[in-house]
Amino acid sequence: MSDVQRDKGRRVTVKDLARDLGMSVSTVSRAFYPDAVVASETRRLVLERAAALGYRPNPFAQSLITKKTQIVGMVVSDLTNPFYPEVMTEMTAMLQEAGMNVMLSAANQPEKIDDAVDLLLTYQPDLVIVLAANMASHAREKCEGAGAPCIFFNRLSADGLGFGVTCDNEAGGRRVADHLIDSGHRHLAYVSAFPGASTNVERGKGFCTRAVERGFAPPVVIEAGRFSYEAGYAAGLAAAKAERPLDGVFCANDIVAIGFIAGVQESGRFHVPDDISVVGFDNITMAGWPSHLLTTVAQPLDGMMAATVSLARELAVDRGQDPHILRLPPGELIERNTTRKREGGSQ
Repeated sequence: MSDVQRDKGRRVTVKDLARDLGMSVSTVSRAFYPDAVVASETRRLVLERAAALGYRPNPFAQSLITKKTQIVGMVVSDLTNPFYPEVMTEMTAMLQEAGMNVMLSAANQPEKIDDAVDLLLTYQPDLVIVLAANMASHAREKCEGAGAPCIFFNRLSADGLGFGVTCDNEAGGRRVADHLIDSGHRHLAYVSAFPGASTNVERGKGFCTRAVERGFAPPVVIEAGRFSYEAGYAAGLAAAKAERPLDGVFCANDIVAIGFIAGVQESGRFHVPDDISVVGFDNITMAGWPSHLLTTVAQPLDGMMAATVSLARELAVDRGQDPHILRLPPGELIERNTTRKREGGSQ
């Protein structure tokens, strides 16, 4: 039994492994790099012995040689929104399968995105994926200045530049307007969430523009202020007290819609969908729960995540790509129990 095996209270180093095998440190180090020049039998012996002793190469030490950390930084600011934990879980698994390590940096408020990015960049990630952003953020410039390409997922950079993978949110908003109008709704409203989020702006723009194109008055805009249940709930209470009648409401996302419905129902003045139809956006798992059964537009998540991981793999090898934004068509509008047809509808 070797000294390394006996001393179980200490982390095994590459020097320990080299001494145990009777090899030089440089030879042992090269064995962990598939492209390094080392005899196949030597590599086999090193890897087997490393596994037996519990040795793991230090990625930070390796980065001094390869100039790459194999770390993908992931920045998120909206963990209370079920959409993002669902995405993070799946995308992390996909990135790990692609041989990348994921480091999460969370901002407790959307306005703190830049601070989260600054913290993450101290670990020198190969690239950064931003899962939530506001239009005042300088995340792209910070990442590019540190030599780490930045991919925006489901949001866009403040200046609309850089790499981005998102749903065509305007098209999704237009689809909701058509659905409500075609099913007989005449008094429309948009519940706006965080004003500095590209998703919020684009969905509202598509919805309101399409309503006007169809010959209706511009929809009422109700400011919720956040992508949260509480913000939606407050907006629902306010909408129920408003003098102007509403019969078709599009909310910036599902969690806002679920809160909005609870606020409307709590008011006792109106009910969903008998008096007011409500549509969300995202199709989070919660939207399909029997307690909610929310009508919503599905995000093309599988395609968005696959495109993001593919781009991350490409950028890890070649950072010379021209920045571009990929917009995927929205998924289907899933009609559940929070909408109903009104008189005069064409459906």
